[in-house]
Amino acid sequence: MQDKNTSQGKLYMIPTTLGENEPLEVLPISIKRIIEEIDYYIVENEKSARRFIKKISPRKSQPNLNITLLNKFTDTEIIPSFLNPCLEGQNVGVLSEAGCPGIADPGSEVVRIAHQKGISVVPLVGPSSIILALMASGLNGQNFAFNGYLPIETAERKKAIKRFEKISRENNQSQLFIETPYRNNNLLKELVKTLSKNTWLCVATDITLPTEFILTKLTGSWIPESIELHKRPTIFIIQA
Repeated sequence: MQDKNTSQGKLYMIPTTLGENEPLEVLPISIKRIIEEIDYYIVENEKSARRFIKKISPRKSQPNLNITLLNKFTDTEIIPSFLNPCLEGQNVGVLSEAGCPGIADPGSEVVRIAHQKGISVVPLVGPSSIILALMASGLNGQNFAFNGYLPIETAERKKAIKRFEKISRENNQSQLFIETPYRNNNLLKELVKTLSKNTWLCVATDITLPTEFILTKLTGSWIPESIELHKRPTIFIIQA
């Protein structure tokens, strides 16, 4: 591993909003200042990244932006080249589709390479739906695990739910999940059907938006049809 070189640029992990709200309602002014200084970006989705940059800094020249895509379709062999601007003294920003880059998105891959190249990585303050949901859940915030997506196949998903419920019970550990938004309603139904009635279940959706909904109840008290989650970004948390 190389020592960090002060002549190199830095890799900034830049949070974005969790939805179509005004950026400076949920982001510190420092994000705007950094955006205005950086012309090189590694992003998950170019269209949404450009829209976010324009919204937070309307006067910034869009044609001058140098954008590379990092998502599930990116060839891993070319990722190291994304950091070439840093090696040439330019700062680079990493933008997620929503929330904090490197958390439940591909950004962590380029960060790991940055450390290997001796490039300083600077995380900036911003909203994380995972942390905000846990904060508001009333469930264990000192011992928790984020598990990403559960299996799609019904039988495997049921096994996974029971397994994580067992882990939660044995370790007093909150278990967090996400789902593709159009499958949220089905996941809530499966959680209510599969979990013990005495297991706590938190549903946190549209976090930081005007339509935000966060509620924690025992699974036996949940009526899945009482909340519409279709195409609404949602965090699910259980604690047995």
